[in-house]
Amino acid sequence: MAREKYKTLTEQMFYILMCLKTENCGIDIMEKVADMTDGRVDIGPGTLYALLSDFVKQGIIIETAVEGRKRSYIITAKGRNMLEEEYKRLKTLVTDYEKLN
Repeated sequence: MAREKYKTLTEQMFYILMCLKTENCGIDIMEKVADMTDGRVDIGPGTLYALLSDFVKQGIIIETAVEGRKRSYIITAKGRNMLEEEYKRLKTLVTDYEKLN
């Protein structure tokens, strides 16, 4: 059985949505993710823009501004809920791990 789309988020998805708690454009998102993770997580432009496009189609984020080729986005209530659910899921994983150590 196929997993439900966005039931869990990839690392890249999680960080993109975290960045979009405030309005940002693609370049800003890539820079913020690199800064937040000390370069551990790298989101290339192809991955980023494919995810942003899909997130817009799914109502997870909205486009807020277009200046030439530069587009800015912000997370929606649906996206915030997804981000919060993923945060809770990750905390549960850590708790389960800690129980064994």
